[in-house]
Amino acid sequence: MIPWVLLDTVTVPGSKSELRLFQRGDEFAIRLDRCELMNSRMHGSEDALAELACAKIAGCPSPCVLVGGLGMGYTAAAALKHLGPDGRVVVAELVPAVVAWNKGPLADLAGRPLENARVFVREGDVAEILRSERAAYDAILMDVDNGPEGIALKSNNWLYSQAGLGAARTALRPAGVLAIWSISSDRGFTQRLRDTGFDVEEVRVRSRSLSKGARHTIWLAERSS
Repeated sequence: MIPWVLLDTVTVPGSKSELRLFQRGDEFAIRLDRCELMNSRMHGSEDALAELACAKIAGCPSPCVLVGGLGMGYTAAAALKHLGPDGRVVVAELVPAVVAWNKGPLADLAGRPLENARVFVREGDVAEILRSERAAYDAILMDVDNGPEGIALKSNNWLYSQAGLGAARTALRPAGVLAIWSISSDRGFTQRLRDTGFDVEEVRVRSRSLSKGARHTIWLAERSS
């Protein structure tokens, strides 16, 4: 078996944890310390995050979507595909090295979405964007950490708190949708979304295409009046 090769190591801003980029043949993995966060062979649920959310805003003229967490670029690429030529994608990524990886060794995985003129990268914490924006986005796609139970940064927990969800709701345009990826379901979080003023649908999707791989959870939270 071909061994994994370590390509790069960086410290996550605001923590002592390290992100590591590995390659094995044409397969890539990003690990947080010893935990694998993502793998290029399993991105079906990241694609679905964008596909399901974009379907909800299909009637919006010139839609604008915020993607929280660049990962390997699959969600941003899927958003471009499903938004159409007038759609714009803003990607918020906390770790500058992840942006560099997506412009370098990971670029071809998702078809080089960062080279698309409709994609705008903002290096920094997506929480700061949510705190500062009002009625700016038709959809917000959150793939930060492992979901409501974060492992990378304690500060990520704010995104899934009532305050964070309220900020996301404020950043959405009327009838906007907040789509959130999680490694597992969380009944308490579903209720928290409802308590914040969202109409909620919970969808289970596969981590790989062709109905293979583990099941992940996507919440589709539509901004109720």
